[in-house]
Amino acid sequence: MARVGSTAPSEALICLRGVAKGYRRGSEDLHVLTDVNLDVESGEFVALMGPSGSGKSTLLNLIGGLDVPSAGTIRVAGDAITALSRARLTAWRARHVGFVFQMYNLIPVLSAFRNVELPLLLLPLSKAERRERVATALRVVGLADRMDHKPRELSGGQQQRVAIARAIVADPTFLLCDEPTGDLDRHSADEILEMLHHLVAEFGKTVLMVTHDPRAAARAQVTFHLDKGELS
Repeated sequence: MARVGSTAPSEALICLRGVAKGYRRGSEDLHVLTDVNLDVESGEFVALMGPSGSGKSTLLNLIGGLDVPSAGTIRVAGDAITALSRARLTAWRARHVGFVFQMYNLIPVLSAFRNVELPLLLLPLSKAERRERVATALRVVGLADRMDHKPRELSGGQQQRVAIARAIVADPTFLLCDEPTGDLDRHSADEILEMLHHLVAEFGKTVLMVTHDPRAAARAQVTFHLDKGELS
């Protein structure tokens, strides 16, 4: 079970020890995260809650290798990502991390198929292998019949499902979801949450989700709260 507070060595899939993140704004030091210790086991669905500015998205970005901590270590699947060079970190993200954002981040001029295919262009796969993986990912999210549609031809819920297909198409080690239901109506939000639960229960995916919505957090197996940079 995911847990906070321990500083002992861990065999968890995701392991943070003493992680801090700060920024310099003029003459002021801003401390976003302070001494965060966190373990997440493989196959868990974890929610992160907290007020705006509490550091939730910053923590997600650190775990996903999009940013580096000011102090502390982060290990994922045995890799000390805080010790990787920028080039190796880019390759690590392509292999291990699937990102899902609130605003979908789809490219408007590309079809659902081409949007989902994008992460695979970083991998040494043939065109036939890419096509098979994309078709499988779109089937998993229930959009096999929409692969030729562009984002404007899809509902908000369908666009988010395309984004989830893009996140899982390379079979990443874990998914990082930043407010994945924040721009959706209740019905569409429930569908997305059910889909994330399905990915955990049926495919053994590990999901970390930032959310302001208590109903969304209730779908996770464990919920952590960030406040003033501290995790509880």
